[in-house]
Amino acid sequence: MHIRKILASLAVAAFSLELQPEALAWHDRTHLAIAEAAGFDLWYSAAAPDVAKSKAPFTPIESPNHYFNNNAGREVTAEMVRGQVDLYDRPDDIGEGHLYGAMIGSVRAYRTVRATGKYARYPLAYLAHYAGDLSMPLHNTGFDDFNRARHGINDGVIDAGVRDSVASIRKRMEVPVIGNEADFAREVARVAELARRLGMKMRRENRDMTAEEAYTQVTLSASLLKAVLAYAETPAAPAAENKP
Repeated sequence: MHIRKILASLAVAAFSLELQPEALAWHDRTHLAIAEAAGFDLWYSAAAPDVAKSKAPFTPIESPNHYFNNNAGREVTAEMVRGQVDLYDRPDDIGEGHLYGAMIGSVRAYRTVRATGKYARYPLAYLAHYAGDLSMPLHNTGFDDFNRARHGINDGVIDAGVRDSVASIRKRMEVPVIGNEADFAREVARVAELARRLGMKMRRENRDMTAEEAYTQVTLSASLLKAVLAYAETPAAPAAENKP
């Protein structure tokens, strides 16, 4: 792409990003606890994607990977997840965000770099972060007045003690089996839909998450992340095998 077109795309993305939420989901210690509970060896890097996007709008590529503002309140399906994959890391198509596609996109990025023989694990740090974002209810619903008013407190509802609760999270985990990209999309949709429903329940009841609800959510993230990390290390299947 010509340099002028690149600069134009970034300028449009930067302007659009001003209309988007900051896309913080869970505070740092919660992200670290999710990654550690999942057995990710680079768990200490799980908060790094928020550091990367903190320079927005100068880095407009990253922020939309952290949320999906489901303004229509649609049920999250595997088809919806797969429809977002090509939007991963695209600053010219922010829309409602594309967290679900970012999950799959980060694994594809890892496999692509791994195939070159270069150090490839940084995309997995992004994956670990996105897996945490996925279970945060307010990252799966519209960024309305309720979301704006309550986002911060819900990000940190268990942050103070969560690093002491990694063993407890592990005991609660139920790790799904992911054998191909279709399975991957289905499991992303399952966690996202559970989070969306909780977010809608919180709205109806005009309240924040309880600590128990938050621990249930982060356990979903840790379980999914553990499964996806195992899947990421398997050879990439032909595209036809990944169709639902």
